[in-house]
Amino acid sequence: MAAANDRLLGFMLPGRSARGRIVRLGPVLDSILSAHAYPAAIARLLAEALLLAAMTGDLLRPDDGQLTIQARGSGGPLTLLVADWRDGELRGYAQQDLDRRRAMPDGDMRPGLERLFGAGYLAITLEQTLVSERYQGIVALGETCLEESAEHYFNSSEQVPTLVRLAAAPGPDGRWLAGGFLVQQLSRAERDGPRLHVEAGGEDWAHVRALAATLKPDELLDPALSDEELLWRLFNEDEVRVLPARALSRGCRCNAAHIRTVLEQFPEDERADMRNADGVISVDCEFCSRQFLMRV
Repeated sequence: MAAANDRLLGFMLPGRSARGRIVRLGPVLDSILSAHAYPAAIARLLAEALLLAAMTGDLLRPDDGQLTIQARGSGGPLTLLVADWRDGELRGYAQQDLDRRRAMPDGDMRPGLERLFGAGYLAITLEQTLVSERYQGIVALGETCLEESAEHYFNSSEQVPTLVRLAAAPGPDGRWLAGGFLVQQLSRAERDGPRLHVEAGGEDWAHVRALAATLKPDELLDPALSDEELLWRLFNEDEVRVLPARALSRGCRCNAAHIRTVLEQFPEDERADMRNADGVISVDCEFCSRQFLMRV
């Protein structure tokens, strides 16, 4: 069975008190990355951030809200990386220091976070619109990869043992493909008790983690391997409950009406300072690389 792109599949391992998500991205990812001329290493990292945003967003399920993955640094060619998820819609972009970017060696797909960002941090922000709540967890960026930083976030900020695997690469036709896998132990409150934290270790989690750790990047990117077959490979000795799959789409929310509404909230004297000699305010959308010329 062939893998389905731009799709998220949730699963449960009830006998092991664990849950997880698998994401495959194809045309949606390629449309996001093609909005900017990213070097391969930065395109790969943004793809991984989009995978992480989809899996984390679906797990936390904000009601009419948004989950944002943000990595920020100083001293490297990459200063800001943003990926966000809202009800199955993804968007993201990377902000670069062009002078430092020129010093990156060509063809290095995985230079490491420290080399890309310098000193930096990873923030995961959950905004729930219906209840007007905002939650943010922050951890330092690791030296190597986004997987390790994400696991550190879940283990420290959420206190939920978690394993993350992320893979992204251009296909034979030059278009990007990406696959992500996340599995974590359920908290005690989600299983059978009032306590919110999770005991570290345990035989069930050790079993799940050992099997999940065998997952290879090539498997996540294999177009001939479906999500269901991948789960069977990993957990064929356990009961696996597959949740309804959901389609993913590109979701940049910039449009003239929204931008006009935002600009109208500024006092007239501030809007006057924004206008050019022709009386036009220029607004750029970093996510989709579009420019809006507004008379407000």
